[in-house]
Amino acid sequence: MDTIEQFNTYVMPSYGRYDLVLEKGQGETAVDENGKEYIDFGSGIGTNSLGYCNEDWVNSICEQAHKIQHTSNYYYTKVQADFAKALCETAGYTDMFFGNSGAEANECAIKIARKYSFDKYGKGRHNIITLVNSFHGRTLCTLSATGQDVFHNYFFPFVDGFINVEANNIDDLRAKLDDTVCAVMFEYIQGEGGVMALEQDFVDEIFRLCAEKDVLTIADEVQTGVGRTGMFLAGDNYGKKADLTTLAKGLAGGIPIGVCLSGEKCSKVLTAGTHGSTFGGNPISCAGGLAVLRKINSPEFLEEVSAKGTYIREKLLTSREVKSVSGIGMMIGIELESKKAGDIVKAALDRGLLLLTAKTKVRLLPPLTITYEEIDKGLAILLDLLNA
Repeated sequence: MDTIEQFNTYVMPSYGRYDLVLEKGQGETAVDENGKEYIDFGSGIGTNSLGYCNEDWVNSICEQAHKIQHTSNYYYTKVQADFAKALCETAGYTDMFFGNSGAEANECAIKIARKYSFDKYGKGRHNIITLVNSFHGRTLCTLSATGQDVFHNYFFPFVDGFINVEANNIDDLRAKLDDTVCAVMFEYIQGEGGVMALEQDFVDEIFRLCAEKDVLTIADEVQTGVGRTGMFLAGDNYGKKADLTTLAKGLAGGIPIGVCLSGEKCSKVLTAGTHGSTFGGNPISCAGGLAVLRKINSPEFLEEVSAKGTYIREKLLTSREVKSVSGIGMMIGIELESKKAGDIVKAALDRGLLLLTAKTKVRLLPPLTITYEEIDKGLAILLDLLNA
């Protein structure tokens, strides 16, 4: 029984997978079980932010694994305290909650928003506005928050209390942000929704209305955060800082983590017993997170991310098959004229290039550490396929 057959025998078929078995990687190159190499323009859907097996990252997590791998959250660990301090100071927040995924981070933000409103106003002010085409996770609650009908099936009844507003439709936002709403939850760039960035005027109106009505802002930066857009947080591109921000994916460089960051307004909402996570703040994850922060937390590094993103966009727009390019920094969506994104991704895989899709677009989320030489090598394959 080969690897794929064995896997499919024992693992539930909840993913559509390509016939590729990855065995190892180094830098921005993955290697399959047969020794074939692949330039990675997807980084595990934005998770391998430092590429594969970055030396400093590996040393950090191995050193921690030799000390202590887990402890109950009834106790403290120094690596967790160090990471919490570093992340709060980097992101500009007061405190945080540790979980293990983006969905968990978003669940935490939802609970904080509803408890904040309950504590201050009592029952009846629990609705949360989310955007059409959004994606917030796979748990029952975060699926309910997700503004895509394709996800709203099978698992009835869904969690109530979510109201969808069209992205960039200020009139729709104003009409639905009533006295039953406790928070507005949004992605600055809708990743799974097609790599679509919100317009500045719409973001400005979210923050203006929420401040006026004492409604919390929740920024889902699971995919956009940790340097992906050339700023540590995508909100920095808009000059905005949400009351609550969620991070995951690239935060620990490939190890499960999720955090909900809070400003002073919400910092004391969660009290003992109101939320928890067995593995949240795992010492090894925190060590990985510290290694990521040490690498990317400099203006020079983030400027380079922006420059690489601009370079990739300019190269892509030389192809007649590219109708438009969306996103910010190294979060890139490619709208095609006639070809199908899925066909391009499959053909690129055969040629040694890993790509992603987002609805009808080809999506690029390269490791933040990718070199221009590796960018050129990957783009040569992609452009050859697009121009064929």
